[in-house]
Amino acid sequence: MSIIFLTSWLVIIPKSYGYQPQQGDIIFQTSRSSQSLAIQQATHSIYSHMGIILFKNNQPYVFEASNRVKFTPLEAWITRGVDGKFVAKRLKKMLTNKEKQRIWSISQNYINRPYDLTFSWSDDRQYCSELVWKIYFNALGLKIGQQQKLREFNLTSPAVKAKLTERYGTAIPYNETVISPKSMFDSPFLTVVGQK
Repeated sequence: MSIIFLTSWLVIIPKSYGYQPQQGDIIFQTSRSSQSLAIQQATHSIYSHMGIILFKNNQPYVFEASNRVKFTPLEAWITRGVDGKFVAKRLKKMLTNKEKQRIWSISQNYINRPYDLTFSWSDDRQYCSELVWKIYFNALGLKIGQQQKLREFNLTSPAVKAKLTERYGTAIPYNETVISPKSMFDSPFLTVVGQK
């Protein structure tokens, strides 16, 4: 077991992946969900799901938008992804304890919100990258990743076309504001701190 400290808490992290999480880390994986391939092809990235590390009861969880916004134990979240692979990133500028607490506080505004199948930019429902982007923006004023319009993605593959038709029919909202896992992954504010 490895031992790390978060403020005054003692946290035990299993060595199975050698990553020492901190509050506010952003973690990426390739999901096994039915929409994963479409997201990968639309964004030209292997990463189709993500979340933010939050500590609860001194243990690391991934706060994620899945079927709803919820806490998932870190190891369970990693195991759920394709081949158990992940990449964890962290702000290059170290977060203060006050900023970590602000991230926690803002995140709780979203708990139990349903998943947003239509990727709309509203607070009623959340998808994975939208949730993390909004937590950082509302907590610290940081824009992790560049927002885009839906029409800017690669919408030509059969998998993407099928998902667009399934979700929108013929009324595809090409001008909808979207934030993708790839855009957040590529943010110059972040650096890799763990991966498998």
